[in-house]
Amino acid sequence: MKKYILILCALLDLYMVVCQELLIVTIATKETDGFRRFIKSCNKYKLKVSVVGMGMKWEGGDMDMGVGGGHKINLLKDELKQYSDRKDLIIMFTDSYDVVFTNGSEDILSKYKKLGSRVVFAAEGFCWPDHTLAKQYPAVSGVEKRFLNSGGFMGVAKDVYEIVTFKPIGNKEDDQLYYTKIFLNKELRTRWDIKLDTKSTIFQNLNGALGEIMVKFKGPHSFLYNVKTRQTPTVVHGNGPVKEEFSRLANYLGDGWTKTGGCLSCKDDVLSLSSVKISDYPKVMIAVFIHHNIPFVREFFDKVYKQDYPSKHIDLYIHNKMEYHHEEVKSFIKDAENSYNSLHYIAPENNVDEATSRNWAVESCIQKSCRYLLSIDATAHLDNPKALRLLIEQNRSVLAPMVARPGKFWSNFWGAISNDGYYARSEDYLDIVDSTRRGLWVVPYLSEVYLIHHHLLPDLKTAYINGKLDPDMAFSKTLRDQGRLMYVTNMKYFGHLINYDNFDTSKKYSELWQIFDNPVDWEDRYIHENYTDVFQDDAVAEQPCPDVFWFPIVSEEFCKEFIDVNENYGKWSSGQNDDPRLNGGYENVPTIDIHMNQIGYEKEWLHFLHKYITPLQKKVFEGYQNEPPQAVMNFIVRYKPDEQPLLRPHHDSSTFTINIALNTREADYEGGGVHFIRYKCKVLDTKKGWLLMHPGRLTHFHEGLRTTKGTRYIMISFIDP
Repeated sequence: MKKYILILCALLDLYMVVCQELLIVTIATKETDGFRRFIKSCNKYKLKVSVVGMGMKWEGGDMDMGVGGGHKINLLKDELKQYSDRKDLIIMFTDSYDVVFTNGSEDILSKYKKLGSRVVFAAEGFCWPDHTLAKQYPAVSGVEKRFLNSGGFMGVAKDVYEIVTFKPIGNKEDDQLYYTKIFLNKELRTRWDIKLDTKSTIFQNLNGALGEIMVKFKGPHSFLYNVKTRQTPTVVHGNGPVKEEFSRLANYLGDGWTKTGGCLSCKDDVLSLSSVKISDYPKVMIAVFIHHNIPFVREFFDKVYKQDYPSKHIDLYIHNKMEYHHEEVKSFIKDAENSYNSLHYIAPENNVDEATSRNWAVESCIQKSCRYLLSIDATAHLDNPKALRLLIEQNRSVLAPMVARPGKFWSNFWGAISNDGYYARSEDYLDIVDSTRRGLWVVPYLSEVYLIHHHLLPDLKTAYINGKLDPDMAFSKTLRDQGRLMYVTNMKYFGHLINYDNFDTSKKYSELWQIFDNPVDWEDRYIHENYTDVFQDDAVAEQPCPDVFWFPIVSEEFCKEFIDVNENYGKWSSGQNDDPRLNGGYENVPTIDIHMNQIGYEKEWLHFLHKYITPLQKKVFEGYQNEPPQAVMNFIVRYKPDEQPLLRPHHDSSTFTINIALNTREADYEGGGVHFIRYKCKVLDTKKGWLLMHPGRLTHFHEGLRTTKGTRYIMISFIDP
């Protein structure tokens, strides 16, 4: 009998929960990104919401700077009057700009029923705004929060109305203090049966509790879990100075991102340009900024130019602060200016500072009635030609494509910020940067490349000036202060960042030295476009002579720049046996040459041998393994008819040798080539940018054939002598 009674009681409780109606009431005077996030979570769980105050002037003071919020209570008085005698309606009030829901009304009402009070207020760990009232609060257990928080409460509509109308309050008086004094009055607390949600059963306030909570996943669903109280709160409130961490958590909550479903929020509110006529594409201003000496700027502009977007719908704005890049920028403008709707260039001689130029870009975009502003520094290479389209289609107010330095965790966003407003690493930062976790993420800081929707621009005219902050930090702080959400997406590969930290512009063709700092860009510019062909499964390396292999290795641009660098250095050897550059001072088979250590390129060349030559060697000289390769003789050789036209027969002091042709036979010189004497085999038509790889020592006795006209250049390395 007892068993059936328990079942009947449970069914009765369920009936009471189902029959009760839940209404969410919130105050919001502006439709901010945070408000839209709140409404989105309500809609997901089919919660009925009443928004009070939208479009009205906020008169509750600046609550971020101190007390305030009485205006919320006065707005509630008017709104709740219509429910003043309802006992079957449960009213839940929450803030909206920093709140999300993680479940629906059934869960909320069930938890409310179990708490066993007619009115329940959220609780937190701080007695605010009057800490002297702390001693008046009832005691709680060690894991519970004992102080009232006014950002969330719920109860029978009649009781809630009586509480908010209990006594007058000024708009700029503090709403939390108003409710606190009611709660601490035992007679009033009893009258309305008020209880605090001390275990965060329904309401989780994050301020002071970040170490107690974690996001958990169950199948395609996400939820917040309080590890101390073992509760799964339904209303998550980023109260106080934890707004950025709240936004990070909100990336996941409401099933925004789950381990099995990935980024579900990425599919919300998106656009599609696929069905839009070219003539109707939104107008975009691309604002380019060069505020440092940066390698590979030419490639940067090429990728901007190749964006898959109608160029006549683009206005281009360029601010170049660096004289080093002036000619490079002018060259781009000469080639591209007629392609765009307009092009405006602020040159180094204009002496415009960074913050001003960025603010001017915002103003210019407004004046040209652009729909979007793409702000991009020359450090951000948009390798994906659809990057601009993808950003527009994601349809967010401020959105950055995730870009990082290849192989590094240096990116264009921060996952968190410290208490003093600087960089802090969030627990998911590394997963986002290396794209093991793909999605759409609200972050507290963006730089280098981001898209801004036009509706924000009027509020951002001076966004890049904020106290003594650098312009990028000022921009992000301005957005945070305005309650704007900044997003970064890594759902697609968009591109990468250039490392300019060690860029030495005193060198001729400074990018040649960037093999370590910017290996991806160095390879794209300087490695032969067909280099990887030989690594295909069915590829066979060319052999112009026995055990002499031919490979494409470097680009024509590398060849030209490499020759120019060495000719600019100009200290060619005498071609005599006496050579003070060598240990012992004697060269058995002398050439007119320059060693790599003379031009400061030794470590770069050794890295080149390891990364690009060793894989070729492994393919053709199977079984030989020696990493990294050793090479003490790395030198460029010059042959001229009136200088040193040839090289006598000799063996190389190497396990194997590489010989790279740096210019073109018949076009740059006549004659030349190499003769492998033992095999009676000559290679005459050497190919610019290709290397010959052959064994040294005994088997490949060879000579350099006479150059009869012009100048022949080759690059030699004796590997593993």
